[in-house]
Amino acid sequence: MVSSDQRRRQLAREKYERQMKRREEARKKAKRRNTVIIASVVAVLVVGAGAYTTFRSESAADAKKPVDLPSPSASESSAPEPKMAIDAKAKYTMALTTNHGDVKIAMDAAKTPRTVNSFKHLADKKYFDGTTCHRLTTQGIFVLQCGDPKGDGTGGPGYTIPDENLTALGKAGADGTVTFPAGTVAMANTMQPNTGGSQFFLVYKDTKLPPQFTPFGTMDAAGLKAVQEIAEGGVEGGTTDGAPKKAVTIEKATVGKA
Repeated sequence: MVSSDQRRRQLAREKYERQMKRREEARKKAKRRNTVIIASVVAVLVVGAGAYTTFRSESAADAKKPVDLPSPSASESSAPEPKMAIDAKAKYTMALTTNHGDVKIAMDAAKTPRTVNSFKHLADKKYFDGTTCHRLTTQGIFVLQCGDPKGDGTGGPGYTIPDENLTALGKAGADGTVTFPAGTVAMANTMQPNTGGSQFFLVYKDTKLPPQFTPFGTMDAAGLKAVQEIAEGGVEGGTTDGAPKKAVTIEKATVGKA
C-alpha cells in the first residue's frame, strides 16, 4: 500500500522528470540517435536496455574476469546544469533516510561545489525520495549504487555535471587505480569525462578504481555500518553484482549546511 506521503513524493519526482523530458523532446527528431556504446580502454558489454563500460565478473569462481565499474547507461543530456545556489565555501550534509537506517554524508563544497550544488538542487525537489539503490557489488569492487529514479541503472536528471576533486585520493599506481577508502561516496559516470548525473555509489570496503569518479562525500560511522550490513546480505540470485537481497529504498533525502 502506497502512503499519501510516498505518492506525493512520487508525483513531485514524476513532474520533475516530465519537465526534463519536454526539454529533451524540444530537440529535433533528426538529432535523435541510438545510444552510443562508450569507447574506452576497457571492454564493452551491452547489458539490458543500456550500454555499459564494463570490467564484469560473471561468478565468484572466475576472478580473472573483470567487473562493472559504477557506470550508468550512456544517454544524451540536454537540460542545463542547475545554477549555483549554494555557499561554495561551506560544508554540507546529505542525509539519506532509508529502510535500513540513516546515512549521513559529509560534503565539502569548497572541493566539489558543482557536485554539491547538484545534489542540493535534486534533493530540494525530492528527486531521490522513494528511489531504490539498484546495484550491489560484492567482488572486485565493493559498492552500493543509488540515485537512479528508474531503479534499473538507466535513469538520470537530464543534465550532466563536470568531474571534480579527482586528485583527492592520490596518484594512480602502476595498475591505473587509486584506493577509494570504505566510507567514500562518489559519482558514477559513463567512463567519459564530465558525465555524472544523479547516480552515486557508497563504498563499504576499500576499493581500487581508476581516479575518474568524483569523490564528493564521506559516510558517517552509522551509515557505513548500515551499508555493510546490506552488503552482508548479498546479491539477488547468489551472484556478485546486481540488486541487493536486502532491498534498499531511500525514503527521503535532504541536503543542508553542516
